[in-house]
Amino acid sequence: MKKRYAMTGGATGIGAALREQLCAAGHEVISIDIKEGDIIADLSTQEGRDRALASVRERAADGLDGFIPCAGLPPVAPPRIIAAVNYFAAVAMATGLQDLVGKRRGTVLLVSSNSAPMTQTSHPLAQAFLAGDEAKALDVAEGEMGQTVYSASKHALTVWMRRNVVAWAKAGVRLNAVAPGITDTPLTQQVFADEQLGGVMRDFSAMVPWGQTAQPGQIANVMRFMLSDEADFVCGSVFFVDGGSDAMLRSDQF
Repeated sequence: MKKRYAMTGGATGIGAALREQLCAAGHEVISIDIKEGDIIADLSTQEGRDRALASVRERAADGLDGFIPCAGLPPVAPPRIIAAVNYFAAVAMATGLQDLVGKRRGTVLLVSSNSAPMTQTSHPLAQAFLAGDEAKALDVAEGEMGQTVYSASKHALTVWMRRNVVAWAKAGVRLNAVAPGITDTPLTQQVFADEQLGGVMRDFSAMVPWGQTAQPGQIANVMRFMLSDEADFVCGSVFFVDGGSDAMLRSDQF
């Protein structure tokens, strides 16, 4: 059965791999990206989000089977932009399309990270995200290192998902998240090339129990399952797809 999905960040990396898999299966995918996509929008701005939402709603007035906010920025990007895209754009787009996904009892699948547990909910930046005050949160982010902002944005996004599972399920939407480990994408290559973070990333990738870096298709395989009817009773889950790294670091936590 042909389904219709909308996704951000579908031009490269994990998003591109998922889009290719869904299209190969005969589904329709509405891709939103800053450079290449069916809808071109800068999701770091409210104007860009509004334009993207209006365009998706025009193309999918009768509903969506799923929405995947896959757009995200790595730790080497400017901290304010990381905060704006990784957390606020994902939440704004998901919230703005909730009713369309609910029409088809579909899924919103967020992209977290296995670095999300490295930040606690009590962290001031995580609290700023969850408070929903974007201007204040971006100001707080500006005073933090990129890796801290990245981790906090993914942590807060995952907590937001968990906090909204019940209400969204009652509205006909399954909320879940996938948490990739280090994956070989163009954005990851930017981090590997960074003087400060590159060495750390290489060392960590060498420690992955199942191997080194994942390929985008390996993450997309799990995401495709999470969007499918076979996963139609899964709500509020965080699927770590990281070759065992999270279990290695937090063996007693799950």
